[in-house]
Amino acid sequence: MYNILTHFPMLSFCRPVYWLGKDTLRVSAALFAENRQRLCQGLKAKDGVQKQRYCTDTYMPFRQESSFHWAFGVTEAECYGAIYVDTGKSTLFVPKLPESYATWMGEIHPRKYFKEKYTVDEVQYTCDIADVFSKMKLGALLTLRGQNTDSGSICYEASFEGISQFQVNNTLLHPVIVECRLTKTDMELEDLRYTNRIFSEAHKEIMKHVRPGQKEYEMESLFQHYCYSHGGMSHTSYTCICGTLFDMGGEYYCYSSDITCSFPANGKFTPDQKAIYEAVLKSSRAVMAAIKPGMILLYTEMHRLADRVHLEELVKIGILHGSVEDMLKVHMGSDFMPHGLGHLLGIDVGGYPEGIERVNEPGLKSLRMGRLVQERMVLTVEPSFYFINHLLDQALVNPAQSCFINNEVLTRFRSFGGVRIKDDIAVTASGMELLTCVPRTVEEIEAFMADRGKSF
Repeated sequence: MYNILTHFPMLSFCRPVYWLGKDTLRVSAALFAENRQRLCQGLKAKDGVQKQRYCTDTYMPFRQESSFHWAFGVTEAECYGAIYVDTGKSTLFVPKLPESYATWMGEIHPRKYFKEKYTVDEVQYTCDIADVFSKMKLGALLTLRGQNTDSGSICYEASFEGISQFQVNNTLLHPVIVECRLTKTDMELEDLRYTNRIFSEAHKEIMKHVRPGQKEYEMESLFQHYCYSHGGMSHTSYTCICGTLFDMGGEYYCYSSDITCSFPANGKFTPDQKAIYEAVLKSSRAVMAAIKPGMILLYTEMHRLADRVHLEELVKIGILHGSVEDMLKVHMGSDFMPHGLGHLLGIDVGGYPEGIERVNEPGLKSLRMGRLVQERMVLTVEPSFYFINHLLDQALVNPAQSCFINNEVLTRFRSFGGVRIKDDIAVTASGMELLTCVPRTVEEIEAFMADRGKSF
């Protein structure tokens, strides 16, 4: 019998389902029970600790380890979880808290409370892990250890006092759980729709209130306030990027959104702004239109498609001239979009499945999603144009690329900055579902910002 052991960081929270009241989404614990069964099936076929701020007694805001959350949905820290692969049954191990905890933190809940809260089969105390496992005939303990190919970091492997008396396998679990997380269940998709709805509204709130001369931190503050006050979302998915564009997303019960909006602060596009923006939007829509039922698509090919559209549009604008086919051969697109077209999305901003190596080409080497596009994947589509002096200067001294550049027109755009349009999509049997809902066309943006009270 295989036993899976994962460890992750304990904040008290009490709900039979995860719900933050008012209009926030109710997430059933059945979501995680279904994930545990998916994991068991995958294995048959084939952590975290709450930290203090430096040396102080102030604790850092706690966020659950992603794979542990995916399997158990537990919000408390310092817990362990075990799944018995042969039967699919689960055991949650929670800390046995000292009596003094009740003085400062509130009621100490019995094990039955956690059993009902998280719909697991059994709850034991973490101090009894070795004793519980010793009474069972375990073939091996599968512990979670593997590399996040986005960050290069190795995930923290669970351990406990007495683990040395068991046979431990720390290589089998990681690739299976990562592959399971690649596609989403119906309940997971519902959570991702909710996060996109709230964060789309937050981006629109910025569009309503932004004015020339305001500080970027004011817009970031407004965004975070809206997400927390309207959606119960205390965590952003990543550090907010507020500059010449707004790249901001967040998470609800650890499921993430990732959205970028670009618009003029005064609500009206200049001709140059309109030309660049519409070029990026055209490539975004071309990628979405290419995701069709029955198509065998590598996301690398979607990146190449975006590059082609970008170059065609840059020729129309006059920044480039010549054969687009020849430009593609010298990777001209990477001078204006040096990053990848998009990435997987779910509990983390970016997934990291194994099996596909990155393409060693400019631009494509930064693509974090090289897999075949599959139904129930959730992806970002984020084409962009940037005018980065460092990259443009390199292109101008490269004879293979400089021959395509109209430097007189390019000079006009040197101080432009950039445009990124990032949407979240779910791949469906009929094509794709656009999860993000914000004004996107020039006409929609200008109309929305002209009538700040208007709904969209």
